[in-house]
Amino acid sequence: MSSSYDYVIVGAGSAGCVLAYRLGEDPGVRIAVVEAGPADTDPQIHVPFAFGALLKSRVDWDLVSEPEPGLDLRRNYIPRGKVLGGSSSLNAMIYIRGNRLDYDDWAADGADGWGYEDVLPYFRRAEDNSRGESRYHGVGGPLAVQDGRSLHPLVDSMIAAAVESGMPANDDHNGEVQDGAGRDQFTIRDGRRDSTASAYLRPAIARGNVDVITNAHASRLLFEGDRVVGVEYLKDDVLQELRAEREVLMSCGAYGSPQLLMLSGIGPAAHLAPMGIEVRQDLPVGEGLQDHPVCSLQWLSNEPSMLAGFSPEAAAQYEADASGPLSSNVGEGCTFLRSDPDLPAPDLQFIFGPLHLHEEFLGAITDDAYFFGPALVKPTSRGRVTLRSPVFHAKPRILHNYLGTEQDRRAMIEGMRIAMGVGEQSALDAARGARFAYPASDSDADIMDFIQRRTHTVYHPVSTCAIGPVVDSELRVHGVDGLRVVDASVMPSVPRGNTNAPVIMVAEKAADMIRGLAALPHVGEAATI
Repeated sequence: MSSSYDYVIVGAGSAGCVLAYRLGEDPGVRIAVVEAGPADTDPQIHVPFAFGALLKSRVDWDLVSEPEPGLDLRRNYIPRGKVLGGSSSLNAMIYIRGNRLDYDDWAADGADGWGYEDVLPYFRRAEDNSRGESRYHGVGGPLAVQDGRSLHPLVDSMIAAAVESGMPANDDHNGEVQDGAGRDQFTIRDGRRDSTASAYLRPAIARGNVDVITNAHASRLLFEGDRVVGVEYLKDDVLQELRAEREVLMSCGAYGSPQLLMLSGIGPAAHLAPMGIEVRQDLPVGEGLQDHPVCSLQWLSNEPSMLAGFSPEAAAQYEADASGPLSSNVGEGCTFLRSDPDLPAPDLQFIFGPLHLHEEFLGAITDDAYFFGPALVKPTSRGRVTLRSPVFHAKPRILHNYLGTEQDRRAMIEGMRIAMGVGEQSALDAARGARFAYPASDSDADIMDFIQRRTHTVYHPVSTCAIGPVVDSELRVHGVDGLRVVDASVMPSVPRGNTNAPVIMVAEKAADMIRGLAALPHVGEAATI
């Protein structure tokens, strides 16, 4: 293995794997990918239903927040993928892109070339959608986007209850309209998880010009003057170096990328200098963190839930043909809605799950149950990521500042009240059992008390190295040559929905920028099928 490459990609997660694949399409370049975690060989990674078993395992960074003022000073557990594929090997595989307005707002705020019509071609290029090609969807791309193989009837009942309460039905949250209730699509291929490691990285390695170094923890960037020329990493208790002749591409995620930048002297001088870190570029790295908080209601169910997924029969069925409960991601459907009808786009999402959501999937599941409740997908609160110490393997300090504004608190209260109404619709009469997790009453005080005690992350952190303050519209770090950030951290604000699909889009678009290729043309109406 060489110590010098054209490109060095730090992080083999959702973005890093895409970069390796697209940049590696040029047979004349050599690429190294440095990943802190192991290869994705754990069989449970590839079984959709088993994602909960990966939490707090060796493939999880197992982070924790600082005490959150808006959540009664509770610390939030933060799982992140530490494995080939990153969090695409650990997540719930829901494929949702966000709302048109998210990207148009980015562009309006100065992120040139990142409006909805600019990014739609890259979403389509990534997709191999089982529903076929349309204006909004692509076929033949590396990433499988498929309907679920396991369609649990409790999810149909929850969708029906949402429609009964007045929400529109919507079978494509990535199409022309986001509002409404329906089933989702997933990054699952024929019953098995299709992470970016399986969809992008493996084919890239097979070409012969991409080397992957696993169990290699990046410690700092290497400089010559103002130019980044490589990365130092720890592997087998030995510090080693890789040199990049063209660029270093940072793809460590919304927590990891700001941490490595700050360790390397790129960040707020007032934060780095007291730690003894030489300040190379004074930038607001780590500031502006956004994430989606969620608070779910739970009912015990009089009808069978996905508890059957833990049975020997389900395991045998999955072993035979990758079908049945184990092919499900649990959160099979959702609805997008507005806490205020005057809002220009949805600010809330309910994920419908036919299972007991006990202790964020960490507790023992022994009862039939189902859950849904508001996730705030357009928060106004902002937090930050800072260093705990200058030691590179120390976990960063993370403060999301959930519900830090009155607007966010009001939206969550209204969302919870709407969810309580959905839960009482006749479509759920047969299933509805005892309330397991529920506010003491429908008063604002009792609902807010419940929210503060039960809210946790939906695992969608962004914006800590955002376009504008930290990187330019081509994702180059201000004042530093040879360095780009390509991951969720560059998003100016969090999209309205699950963030894995947007991260993949960012990397697809960034790869063209890095190669100096023209942006993909906008999708014409003639492409509609």
